[in-house]
Amino acid sequence: MKLRFPWRLIRRISQLLFLAVFLFLFRNTDYSGSDEIPYAVNLFFRWDPLVAASVMLAARQFITILFPALIIVVLTLVFGRVFCGWICPLGTLLDIAGKFIKRHENVNIRLPYIKYVLLVIILVSSFFHLQLIGFFDPFSLLVRGMVFTIDPVFKFLSDSIFNLIYLHAPDWITSVSEPGYDFFKSFILPYKQSYFRLALISFVILLIIFLLEKIDRRFWCKNICPLGALLALFARYSTFRRKPVRICSKCTECETMCRMNAFDEKGFMVTEECNLCMDCLNDCPQKIVRFSFIRPRNRSPINFSRRAFIQSGLFGAAFPALSSVSIFNKVPQPNTLRPPGALPEKEFLSMCVRCGECMKVCIQNALQPQFMENGYEGMFAPSLLPRVGYCEFNCTLCGQVCPTGAIRKLSLREKHRFVIGKAIIDKNRCLPYAQNTPCIVCEEHCPTYDKAIKITYTIKNNSQGKPVELRLPYVVNNLCIGCGICEKKCPVQGHSAIRVISDRYIPDENMTGAGYG
Repeated sequence: MKLRFPWRLIRRISQLLFLAVFLFLFRNTDYSGSDEIPYAVNLFFRWDPLVAASVMLAARQFITILFPALIIVVLTLVFGRVFCGWICPLGTLLDIAGKFIKRHENVNIRLPYIKYVLLVIILVSSFFHLQLIGFFDPFSLLVRGMVFTIDPVFKFLSDSIFNLIYLHAPDWITSVSEPGYDFFKSFILPYKQSYFRLALISFVILLIIFLLEKIDRRFWCKNICPLGALLALFARYSTFRRKPVRICSKCTECETMCRMNAFDEKGFMVTEECNLCMDCLNDCPQKIVRFSFIRPRNRSPINFSRRAFIQSGLFGAAFPALSSVSIFNKVPQPNTLRPPGALPEKEFLSMCVRCGECMKVCIQNALQPQFMENGYEGMFAPSLLPRVGYCEFNCTLCGQVCPTGAIRKLSLREKHRFVIGKAIIDKNRCLPYAQNTPCIVCEEHCPTYDKAIKITYTIKNNSQGKPVELRLPYVVNNLCIGCGICEKKCPVQGHSAIRVISDRYIPDENMTGAGYG
């Protein structure tokens, strides 16, 4: 008996291998005691053709850092959607989850045109400088969900369990658990406990993708994923295909078992829907199915009409038009502070794919996702919230992990000069100004070489009517870089008495910056 090559086993090994690489890079997207990250932790974004296409359309130029995406395009032109079946970590996780999710029987929903609609909307919007990819790209959704929810929860639960063991377990157990905890901290757990806005929303989006497995296998991949749609277009020209191209008239095993519903109504293989899982090759009762290099011939038209294409394009152009007349373009947003190295606002928003990498790597947990502060076009984009955390003066990690160049990689010298915003002092809340109470915390923590916060001296009566010498802080605008440590460390409860805002905002008479007070 002729032995068949174990393609399915090889495919599963490939899936697990790339999933392990993905998790390794995800874990190493973190501070490790050094300001240099030695790995290309953003690799999966850099070889995502959808990220490359949308960002290059927005930038109107070729972006070298996204060159690896061409490798996936060439691979798809030869082998078809092998990326979806053999490499994509989200697809692998869906396959694993599908083994534990009970599906509804006799459900066969085919909506493959949806992914093409989303693809056209994303690309057309990108061309008009509105970036929507963060809402639909599988890597953005997966990484962001892991950064905002899974990783922090994992860290919290692990620390809680090990602390409980340390406090209440007998010595013979702690003698084992403590070395285990040291190993976890060194190789598995994130560097710090993080807290993020929009954690619940990110988790729910990711949960919905997995719950769609209850409807059908790989429902997301077949019907919604715009990256899958882009790869499907390239796969129509692939040369590595299944033979025979049609199911046997007396056997429907291939069509019944196909996880991608890759057969049309006449029983012909739809090449662009096949992810080369090789299940039909292994499960064929007659053992006649094989894959080989043949001349491309597509018997089925793409499931996307010209009318749907035009309508999708109009929708894609409508979103940027609506964004351009948003009130947020007219009214300044003084509290919007982008990461150090960020491009100018409009260019930044058009190139940021909302992956969450910069927020994960931020040492002080200062970078947080926006909600609707700048409209829907800014949702999930990183913004510095100094009251949560400050920008570490000697840190350049966010620029190192950004996969698209929306945050430029800065040298340490450039970082020290990069202006994120400007600090202003609210005299109505500042202790020396408002309550005649001594306090120079902001000046003490200012990290710039020539202090951006300086002190002036005055004599005032305290609450007992006795004269005291007060040191009043004031900000030197041309020295302030807006790192936010002063706002973070301000002892005033609630809103800080010193705040970092966009330098476009002009303080009123009760604020003190350069030339005020």
